[in-house]
Amino acid sequence: MSTNAPLHRTLARFATVALAAGALVAIGAGTASAGTAGGGPRTTHGPCGYMATPDDPAARPVPLPPDPRHTPNHGVVEVVLKTNLGEIPLLLDRKQAPCTVQSFLHLVRHRFYDRTICHRLTAYPTLKVLQCGDPTGTGEGGPGYQFKDELPTNLKPWPDDPTGLRKIYPRATLAMANAGPNTNGSQFFLVYADSRLLPNYSIFGRVSRGGLRTLDRIAAGGVAPTPDDPTLVDGPPALRTEILRARIDR
Repeated sequence: MSTNAPLHRTLARFATVALAAGALVAIGAGTASAGTAGGGPRTTHGPCGYMATPDDPAARPVPLPPDPRHTPNHGVVEVVLKTNLGEIPLLLDRKQAPCTVQSFLHLVRHRFYDRTICHRLTAYPTLKVLQCGDPTGTGEGGPGYQFKDELPTNLKPWPDDPTGLRKIYPRATLAMANAGPNTNGSQFFLVYADSRLLPNYSIFGRVSRGGLRTLDRIAAGGVAPTPDDPTLVDGPPALRTEILRARIDR
């Protein structure tokens, strides 16, 4: 298995596919309750355009996020993930990704992330992240809607990439996982060491210094082997990591 292979969506398992992108990808999902009476998708009418995905039912029932005409686009909001292994405070940057922050806070308020596990830890030489945000714990679940990318434009290039396309997602980055362009949902990843990725993943904040101590503890525990992938580079964290509660700190 190539350590440079990107990570791609699979059904209830972890795998790599031989694409050149070198990207981390998770899945968006949908909710039948968010569809219209006629069965078609429903979209909010504000600038974020959150779109229900009836074909991908929500892992937990949740309405579409609020989408005001003027999306809050300044200030930092702290969200604390209380896990069984310690707290992980997150600093959400409204200016950097206002629609993403608005969706994340909406899910926190609806307790979407409470009692969920972080289902994936990667330990490739160039990709070191913890992925969370799926109540099913399989990597296939989401909130029943998706929304547009808010991609970074100021990332430094990865030093040994001759194409200049791959960028550094620095340690402590908080970003959205996705299943392709404009498919953000509920899954997110925390970067515990500088990682090489195409700039296809919306960055919406960072992990605080105290949160990094917890994240490092999880990463140090390594990856649990599975029958599908015994290589210990991509799979569930060996230290089961459960988000007991996510809360907004004012």
